[in-house]
Amino acid sequence: MDFELFLKAYRLMCTARAMAGRYEANRQVCRYVHSTSSGHEAIQIAAGLQLKSYDYACPYYRDDCMLLAMGYRPYELMLQLLAKAEDPFSGGMSYYCHPSNRQQDKPIMIHQSSATGMQAIPATGIAQGIRYRELMHLDDPGKRPVVLCSMGDGSVTEGEVSEAWQFAVLQGLPIIYLIQDNEWGISAPGKQSRAMNAYEYAAGFRGMERVELDGTDYAECYRSMETVIRYCRISRKPILVHARVCLLGHHTSGVRKEWYRSPEDLEMHRRQDPLPRLREYLLREGQTQETLREIESESEGLVAGDFLEATQAMEPDPSFLGDQVFEPTPVTAETGVVAPPGAAKVMMVDAALHAIEEILDQHPEAIFFGQDVGRPLGGVFREAALLAEKFGDHRVFNTAIQEAYIIGSCSGLAATGVKPIVEVQFGDYLFPGINQLVTELSKSFFLTRGKFPVGAVIRVPVGAYGGGGPYHSACVESTLLSIKGIKVAFPSNAADLKGLMKAAFLDPNPVVLLEHKGLYWSKVPGTQDAQTLEPAADYILPLGKGKVVLAADPKSVQNGETVCVITYGMGVYWALQAAENLAGRVEIVDLRTLYPLDEQLVFDAVKRHGKCLVLTEEQLTNSFCQALAGRIGSNCFRWLDAPVLTIGALDFPSVPLNAGLELLMLPNAQKVRTGLDSLLSY
Repeated sequence: MDFELFLKAYRLMCTARAMAGRYEANRQVCRYVHSTSSGHEAIQIAAGLQLKSYDYACPYYRDDCMLLAMGYRPYELMLQLLAKAEDPFSGGMSYYCHPSNRQQDKPIMIHQSSATGMQAIPATGIAQGIRYRELMHLDDPGKRPVVLCSMGDGSVTEGEVSEAWQFAVLQGLPIIYLIQDNEWGISAPGKQSRAMNAYEYAAGFRGMERVELDGTDYAECYRSMETVIRYCRISRKPILVHARVCLLGHHTSGVRKEWYRSPEDLEMHRRQDPLPRLREYLLREGQTQETLREIESESEGLVAGDFLEATQAMEPDPSFLGDQVFEPTPVTAETGVVAPPGAAKVMMVDAALHAIEEILDQHPEAIFFGQDVGRPLGGVFREAALLAEKFGDHRVFNTAIQEAYIIGSCSGLAATGVKPIVEVQFGDYLFPGINQLVTELSKSFFLTRGKFPVGAVIRVPVGAYGGGGPYHSACVESTLLSIKGIKVAFPSNAADLKGLMKAAFLDPNPVVLLEHKGLYWSKVPGTQDAQTLEPAADYILPLGKGKVVLAADPKSVQNGETVCVITYGMGVYWALQAAENLAGRVEIVDLRTLYPLDEQLVFDAVKRHGKCLVLTEEQLTNSFCQALAGRIGSNCFRWLDAPVLTIGALDFPSVPLNAGLELLMLPNAQKVRTGLDSLLSY
């Protein structure tokens, strides 16, 4: 090993330790919660120094020394510590040591949340994207990037880590899981919170190599990480590094060590301190006290100067926030041919299948995966039939029952330029993936100042029909619409589904496409119009554009004898049936997209008619439907001739299995007709 690397490591350790000391001495200034690397420096430096600029890294919130080793100045890290405008990672919006980077001279780092262990899935998604691009020959074959995913040992108990490891081993992905084990998970010692450490746990994932080392011995760390990175770069397989380290500082600035750690424990950790160990090694190897004191003094001076400069840096300008939620989409208008000459009618399920087939044909960066969508089944609704046969198992494939991985991996895949279309099998089973959707995908663009939008299409079959029961019938749009940073579409017919699918794929942001199972084949009486002429391959329907599917008679409108129904999905067909005998007195607006919402279309309809019914299949209380009714009331109050009426399902926790009880719970045409009659009587 180059001896100069030892001196460089010592300088980095001294710098990191001086930073921790400076923060502790200025607690009133450093008021935002933060953690430091004190005790973890040796393994962090050994890893950070050896990554290439084309590699990917997913550090965790204690990895500030690793960032120094990658080449970041203390000043840059302090800007994030103090939430300053020029924070290069998030512009003052995220915590200390939550990096994101696309600079070409340093490893690429995507957004990741503070939720422990959650980065394992996005990091593995990056490795999945790297592997796919290699299979498709989309990148320089000489570079062979690897992913470093760094976590504390306490995070390994998270179930999502298991999902990531399962997938990495199964697919053979080039990722290094670096586990820094300081034997504490906040205030709980390891013996209270885990049955085994990460090294022992990883033994159950056959096919993942393991390395265990003393994470406070810099020489051992450097040699081991050199071997590990070389192994991963050549073999393209996952490997786990379990580094035993000491915790010298607080868990965070807000959870102080003296609150829960005994003097004996603190002394035991102090004896493992990597800084004096490296200092003693350098002295044994011939370095002078004078040289080392000079490094220590220079480090203190650098940190003092950078800290002063950072404290004087500008605060963020609030005006930039408004345009930072979504990356602008290129799809702003309806284009292509919606009803080409000679087209045949197509069911919704086939429109979805054909849309994905056309996307895969046109975009080599596109992949499609989820439970049972690959061979041999092609989806439980046959919505992916034969796609794997045509495009291969590397582009259309099954996953295990891993909703968190299916959704969370999109974050990493998108960072590599791969465009995922994924499927969660039923809306009821979306919830295991909500954590990743909320903490990783929805916040990525916002918290990286636009560096990492997550372009992904998440398909979710939803809705009740004919005895699907309590775990295969839910509509989940209100849950999704409470998440900021994602888009949600809910088409009601084949043409809209195909057009919205294309728009969702081209959108650089996460889009959840809700597809009603009861409309897939038009088997529910009264839903035949869900079948439409199949649009041409070039047809694109932009998100956020609703449609009037039934217009009222102009004379009845002029006489104040009409009402508008605002709905989507199955509600369109209940409303159409309810309006059959009302002779031009009903206008029906199909929202098609729930976020972004075509508010202007809605408000114009309400102002035109003065009476409004908002219809949903979801349980009514606290739903999107009620929230929309409130917005209509606020924005259209002057034009309303009656209170806004809402109709939805009864507030049961789930849809009953019995078909008769299901009908009792859900809206239907008769319930909608009763509501329309009451509004028209005003």
